[in-house]
Amino acid sequence: MKLYIGNKNYSSWSMRSGVLLGAFGIPHDEVLLRLDFTPGAAWRQELAGVSPAGKLPVLVDDDGFAVWDSLAITEFIADAYPDHAIWPRDRQARARARSLCAEMHAGFTRLRTVCPMNIEAFLPEVGQTLWADDEALRADVTRLDAAWREALAASGGPFLFGEFGAVDAFFAPVAIRLSRFSLPVSDAAAAYRDALLAHPAVEDWVAGAMREQDFLPAAEPYRTAR
Repeated sequence: MKLYIGNKNYSSWSMRSGVLLGAFGIPHDEVLLRLDFTPGAAWRQELAGVSPAGKLPVLVDDDGFAVWDSLAITEFIADAYPDHAIWPRDRQARARARSLCAEMHAGFTRLRTVCPMNIEAFLPEVGQTLWADDEALRADVTRLDAAWREALAASGGPFLFGEFGAVDAFFAPVAIRLSRFSLPVSDAAAAYRDALLAHPAVEDWVAGAMREQDFLPAAEPYRTAR
């Protein structure tokens, strides 16, 4: 299989699929397309021959079948590897994990907007200002914290449903955001954040991001240079 991804430093959607595949040791090749937001950018032209949606990530199976969108990729992998606990085995826990993934996929808009993923950049001063001034950001983090605490209390941790699964891969970029912007969370949420950051698949992705040594101005609202 091939997983087409954007810059590891910036592409949170790519990170979800990449971390999931890495966490379960599923063989695949990464095809990294350097993001460029100008019209007619080379990566868009290359991706046009792979996916009609024109967005990353895209998973291409061994027979050339393409799946796009991180949620669809997750379900495709879960179907292909039923022996792996991509989703919790318990029916209700599985439904709750899917609900949280869908909420992450469609929600937390303010958090994702004002705290874009930028693995190499530590911006605690920016985070402090945003936290003081942005009520919508605080509301997103409050909801996130409550969702994490509820799942952890039910499962006993260290991950949301006990062992690492798809839902944790989906929240890995959020752990990056909380860390890099130093946003305040409860002790339970902080412990889960740190467990995510310490997971080998997340550490591997972060190491790859740090090796990129790239700077995309369009993805940098708070810096003018590396």
